[in-house]
Amino acid sequence: MKRRVNSDVMKQLVSALILSRIDCCNSVLVGLPWSTIAPLQRVCTERGRSIGDGTVALSARDHVGPALRELHWLPLAHRIKFKVALLMYLYLAHNRLSLLSISEMSAALSCIGNCVIPAAATITVTRTRTKFGDRAFSVAGPVIWNSIPESIRAVDNVHTFKRLLKTHLFNQLN
Repeated sequence: MKRRVNSDVMKQLVSALILSRIDCCNSVLVGLPWSTIAPLQRVCTERGRSIGDGTVALSARDHVGPALRELHWLPLAHRIKFKVALLMYLYLAHNRLSLLSISEMSAALSCIGNCVIPAAATITVTRTRTKFGDRAFSVAGPVIWNSIPESIRAVDNVHTFKRLLKTHLFNQLN
């Protein structure tokens, strides 16, 4: 099929059919060993290879890293961090809204996408004794949240937060 459609259509197909399935519940993959995540990463890598750099698909010998960066696809481990951090951001925004009185709620509902949350502070991490316990959202979420720079955590708009977080995670690759 890649020979019959252009790269933009192929990007949309891969995003809709493959990446959406991988991203759907990838937050449950947090803390898993690389051997478990590697097959999913290979799927993403091969799909990036089939799309290529926008002009021609890459061969098996070509390095796929630059093509994945051009597509703005994070490696799977970073996609998982992105998803957990986004869930934490939305959780904190929702809890801030739930603490408002009923009279303040109607005004606050209009700011769901860009409300100020007390996000700059670090969150206390619950201690566990097992690797399985470390994978729980109540532990992994705060750990990932605390690893994000305070300037990104303090952002008051979800779209800006996503953009800055993705840029931060891409910068960690270099």
